[in-house]
Amino acid sequence: MRMIRWKGSFVWVLPCAFVLLVSLQPIVSQHCVWYGQCESVPDMEDKKYNCNYTGPPIPLAKDGYDLVQELCPGLFYDNVSLCCDVQQLQTLKGNLQLPLQFLSRCPSCFFNLMNLFCELTCSPRQSEFMNATAFKPYFDPVAEENKTSITAVDYYIGVHFANAMYNACKDVQAPSSNDKAVGLLCGKDAKDCNATNWIQYLCSTGNSQTPFPITPIFSDNPDKGMIPMNNATKGCNESADDITGPCSCQDCSIVCGPKPEPPPPEKPWTILGLDAMVVIMWISYMIFLLIFIGSVLGAWCYRKRLIMSEYGPILDTSSFHSINRINEDQGPSACCETIGERYENYLRLLFSSWGSFCVQHPLPIILLTLMFIAICCSGLAHMKITTDPVQLWSSPSSQARKEKDYFDSHFGPFFRTEQLIITTPHRNSTNYSPYPQGSNVPFGPPLAKDILHQVLDLQDDIENIQATYGNETIMLKDICLAPLSPYNNNCTILSVLNYFQNSRSVLDHSIGDEFYVYADYHTHFLYCVRAPASLNDTSLLRDPCLGTFGGPVFPWLVLGGYDDENYNNATALVITFPVNNYHNDSEKLNRALAWEKEFIMFLKNYRNSNLSISFSSERSIEDEINRESNSDIHTVVISYAVMFVYISLALGHIQSLRRLLVDSKISLGIAGILIVLSSVACSIGIFSYAGISLTLIVIEVIPFLVLAVGVDNIFIIVQTYQRDERLNHEELHHQIGRVLGEVAPSMFLSSLSETVAFFLGALSSMPAVRTFSLFAGMAVFIDFLLQITCFVSLLGLDIRRQESNRWDMLCCVKQTENSEHKSDGVLFTFFKTLYAPFILKEWVRPIVVAFFIGILSFSIAVVDKVEIGLDQKISMPDDSYMVDYFESLGNYLHAGPPVYFVVKEGHDYKTQEGQNMVCGGVGCNNNSLVQQIFTAAEISNYTRIGFSPSSWIDDYFDWVKPQSTCCRFYNTSGEFCNASVVNPTCVRCRPLNEEGKKRPQGEDFMHFLPMFLSDNPNPKCGKGGHAAYSTAIDLIKNKTDVGASYFMTYHTVLNTSSDFIDAMRKAHILAENITNVMENGNNSLSVFPYSVFYVYYEQYMTIVKDALFNLGLSLGAIFVVTSLLLGFEFWSAVLVSLTICMIIVNMFGVMWLWNISLNAVSLVNLVMCCGISVEFCSHIVRAFSVSTKKSRVERAEDALAHMGSSVFSGITLTKFGGIVVLAFSKSQIFQVFYFRMYLAIVLLGAAHGLIFLPVLLSYIGERKRFYLNFIQY
Repeated sequence: MRMIRWKGSFVWVLPCAFVLLVSLQPIVSQHCVWYGQCESVPDMEDKKYNCNYTGPPIPLAKDGYDLVQELCPGLFYDNVSLCCDVQQLQTLKGNLQLPLQFLSRCPSCFFNLMNLFCELTCSPRQSEFMNATAFKPYFDPVAEENKTSITAVDYYIGVHFANAMYNACKDVQAPSSNDKAVGLLCGKDAKDCNATNWIQYLCSTGNSQTPFPITPIFSDNPDKGMIPMNNATKGCNESADDITGPCSCQDCSIVCGPKPEPPPPEKPWTILGLDAMVVIMWISYMIFLLIFIGSVLGAWCYRKRLIMSEYGPILDTSSFHSINRINEDQGPSACCETIGERYENYLRLLFSSWGSFCVQHPLPIILLTLMFIAICCSGLAHMKITTDPVQLWSSPSSQARKEKDYFDSHFGPFFRTEQLIITTPHRNSTNYSPYPQGSNVPFGPPLAKDILHQVLDLQDDIENIQATYGNETIMLKDICLAPLSPYNNNCTILSVLNYFQNSRSVLDHSIGDEFYVYADYHTHFLYCVRAPASLNDTSLLRDPCLGTFGGPVFPWLVLGGYDDENYNNATALVITFPVNNYHNDSEKLNRALAWEKEFIMFLKNYRNSNLSISFSSERSIEDEINRESNSDIHTVVISYAVMFVYISLALGHIQSLRRLLVDSKISLGIAGILIVLSSVACSIGIFSYAGISLTLIVIEVIPFLVLAVGVDNIFIIVQTYQRDERLNHEELHHQIGRVLGEVAPSMFLSSLSETVAFFLGALSSMPAVRTFSLFAGMAVFIDFLLQITCFVSLLGLDIRRQESNRWDMLCCVKQTENSEHKSDGVLFTFFKTLYAPFILKEWVRPIVVAFFIGILSFSIAVVDKVEIGLDQKISMPDDSYMVDYFESLGNYLHAGPPVYFVVKEGHDYKTQEGQNMVCGGVGCNNNSLVQQIFTAAEISNYTRIGFSPSSWIDDYFDWVKPQSTCCRFYNTSGEFCNASVVNPTCVRCRPLNEEGKKRPQGEDFMHFLPMFLSDNPNPKCGKGGHAAYSTAIDLIKNKTDVGASYFMTYHTVLNTSSDFIDAMRKAHILAENITNVMENGNNSLSVFPYSVFYVYYEQYMTIVKDALFNLGLSLGAIFVVTSLLLGFEFWSAVLVSLTICMIIVNMFGVMWLWNISLNAVSLVNLVMCCGISVEFCSHIVRAFSVSTKKSRVERAEDALAHMGSSVFSGITLTKFGGIVVLAFSKSQIFQVFYFRMYLAIVLLGAAHGLIFLPVLLSYIGERKRFYLNFIQY
């Protein structure tokens, strides 16, 4: 008798020569066809022919009674006369062990299968349905008599019985391999199997288990004097006996009804077949245009009808009908206006006095600021940079982070992964012709034997890689995952070559003659991909399929690029080296990192013209991100250098070439830039003192932000002074004080708005956003302080130098020239005389409003279409080896990352009720944990759960059954006795009675569970749980109870960010459903899913809400601060907030057009966009607010002329040059999230601040106030 193993299990294919029978019909004629065993089968020494015997059944010896009761209790009646002896029963029991362990999960199926073979082997009425057709003489040396061996038989089987047996077994699962067991017994895929070819395969010598030909003949009617065996059967929805129940839903579709159907996909929101948002915004825009244009034309026509002159009265502010008319009779000022006036004058007085003081005492001010900078920057000694992706993207208080910590603390951290994806671009597929018959089987290019040998050489070279750490030499064997250690120290290597135990001799093993090859590596491969946990294949090779590490190698993990489940068509090989992870042991972690570094270097330098290799290591992403940051330092430096040069040159107001070296302000520009950079350094230093780690986003983004804010303020101060004329009898410090009193409130408004907005942004739960907000808020605030202190003092010194005709940079050189003459700059003149009047023309303003509202409408229509997530390839440099790896992942892999459904501590596994909530076998609830995951896997395209879960509790129940030889212990010591041990003192764990056949509960459950977890799989027992489940259960209370445990399965292939997000969301929904079912009044019970990528992608589950929260908070802060600092001009604050909101919404429109996804990086940029937008808007609005012109149009024109040029030169031109340089970066993330988004921020900010906002103010700006007289000096 032989065994066949199938996917993750050892499944027996009993030759039709040895079978038990439970006869349910009355015995009419009782005589045998065979009895006892004769000679051994040639080439199969462990199998024997049966001896020909045509007499009546022979009473069984009493020492065989227990065997009959155990194996075939239906035959235990009368004097137990059978057509088999005790030796046959003993052999039968040994061969039933493995099928018992795996098929007994559906007792009805196993009952029918045993019924089929029992009738053939031991039935007292064999001659009714079996006919011996070939014989061979045999001399028995023991009995010293001649006997006859039967070498072929015909077996007449009822069609009804065959169909009923197949229907009861067709759904039975092999849990550890996530496949149907019938696929093995049929010799082909389960989907191609039926009742006839299943039994034919079982009885065929082609399965390499049946010792002689047995020909099944199917009929429900007597044929040639034979009565077909047509015994009663049990349906899978029926109980096989009084102890067990019907098969579970997993193993019997009748029990659970039809296959679940996924809910229909959510229909897109459409109107008349078009996207609803587009239609709504188009209609809204059309309505707005009609109302707006109608209002403008109506007002124009009304004025034209009433006024004789067509143009003059319309623009005449004294005309009653003029749109620009000012109501002179404004009445007494409101309370808020009075407070605002006093507040405005107080700010002017304060900043004027302060500016005068700084210019009068430059050295003490400069010295004190340098001391302040030095104190803050000394914190840089404590600076820590966080590069760990978990720390960067996941908050310690987030759900995914807590679940990761829980998993790591109870089961150990998820292993580190080193992976290769190998293709053979220059090879073609080959065909394999099975012996003795069968159609050709195509084999993919990488499955050619010579290629496999080359891959094995590569695999061996990787195992022999040596790395040095300290004084140690580190090899893979020192850090790899070895699940059976210390009994088996072989590393886990998930590779197709582990079907051949990574051995060249096994790979080359073949059996044949000079004409034919009967079996070779093709045969072995085709068997192992269907039964990866088999200890021996069923071919003539008899080679094992189990990996050298003691576990199965599932084909979907080691092969890629195949269609459906035709693994032989694979176009890629996948090799994975799991390495132990050590989160809390830096020494061991550093050893692993050292080996991984050598692993990467080895593969970068590996050359083989036949192999194309994509690879990745656990450290690869972090390494490549760091390399990307370092490689882009030159790009960033050039970008900032361009901005520095522009600032230094643009600050100067050159009147002539002769005064070039006097009027230039290179030294002042450099000082201003150093102040900006010092504010960034101070911010980093302060938070380094506080122990807050720095991130790469802070380093890359904040200098850009602070430079935009700081340079804008510098230009405003300098250019306002350059346009100002010193009053009679006014000293320099009074003039600069007066200028500062004029512009500093505007600077204070923008800086305080940004600071408060950023600090409120620190309330975000996203670490990247929170860290950026903290550092940015502090940097902006310090930058403002340094500008109104140190920079004002430096400006006073520089003006004195200029007035004394000394050269810039070389102040000791004095030029004999006349003093400078004040004049407006070219840019200011352009804004004042050309740009501002044009933008505010009567016919231009409506066009501007219509255009910007149109852009806003478009952006609102597409805002919900912006992708969420971050494509892994974008985060890598263009020349990174990881780009090829990510492409190969998407092209070839057929299994996604593993996912663990963790049952937290608190569930009671020792009670039947608690077991039924979790298990998936007989008697388990139809909505149990395992069953719900199995059901989800049935609709994997929707749930993204690829396979049914591995269930330790179901395997434990099979392992502990008394019919099995798995669970035994020494009756002398009580210690566990492995199934392979032959020792009379080894006894069953549980008695072979009704009570013993039930599931263990209470103390019994916990008594044998540690034995199960320590048992290694072997040929006698394939259910040992050491390799598969040693880390799946957290035993507590001195191993007297089960704490946390997990049930593992795999996601489907996940390629894009949306795939990962959807998989995580569906897994959480599934876990929540399981929790709701299992709670049963225990509110502390919880089930959660865990996969290694969840901690990174959780942010996307709430990123829309986070974005609304952060941006809304920033806008709220800007509104409040603007209202206060504009003297309670709430309407002006509304207009500022509205304009910034439009910029943000338009940014989403740009993100959709430019394929920029919403993630932590882009959200940081959006928060920064709020800050920079304040600079574009607040200065214009404040200038409009304090303008003394009469009409709104004139005030808007005045504000745009005076502040527009400074904003344009200070932000737009400064940033534009630096941003263009970023376009040449090799980094995709720089090109997408910095070049594209920064360019959009600057262009949209400039367009709204310098075009739309002045026009908006000219229509609905705050009415003019009558302020108190300005401070005079």
